[in-house]
Amino acid sequence: MKDFVKWYNSQDRLIKILLLLIPFVNWVVEVIIRWNSYLEKQDGVRLIVALCVSVFGLVFGWVDLVWLLLFDKLLLQ
Repeated sequence: MKDFVKWYNSQDRLIKILLLLIPFVNWVVEVIIRWNSYLEKQDGVRLIVALCVSVFGLVFGWVDLVWLLLFDKLLLQ
């Protein structure tokens, strides 16, 4: 999972946006990134975000897409 997160973070902004635009890919990317973030720094906020993304990943992915467009990073990462 760490390799995927490193790969994702090294991509151009356009590639990140495209990955978050595709519905199922969006959810998979969100789940991998959020659970990896929780496993690295085990705190309550990251656990809640990881659980929310696991259930409501598509919605959270669209929010992350807008956040990425505005601030060039994912929300709460």
